[in-house]
Amino acid sequence: MIAAYQAALSGLQAFGTKIQSNSNNIANANTDGFKKTRVTNSNVAPQGVKAQVDKVSTPGAGVFQETEAGTEFVELSNVDLAGELVDMGLNSTMYKANLKTIETVDTMTGALLAVKS
Repeated sequence: MIAAYQAALSGLQAFGTKIQSNSNNIANANTDGFKKTRVTNSNVAPQGVKAQVDKVSTPGAGVFQETEAGTEFVELSNVDLAGELVDMGLNSTMYKANLKTIETVDTMTGALLAVKS
């Protein structure tokens, strides 16, 4: 039962990190020059998941804007808003699945303790 808790808790942490990254990317989608972050999950022995956060260095689209100094080239953010919203929904679902695992393990542990007592 403890292993199930550990696996679900590591999943909660990993998908919580992914949701934070999505939120930050969405919030800064209109910030000139902003570089989005990408979170990749990897296996951790014996059971679990670890989130690795990396900044994506690909350049955003460039536009010419009028400023007080004249026309300047400005790099926009490299955030794909549609992709971030889809990822946010998926990550939210995976977070809820890990929460449900914890609830199920808690129920099973309670039933086991009730039988033993």
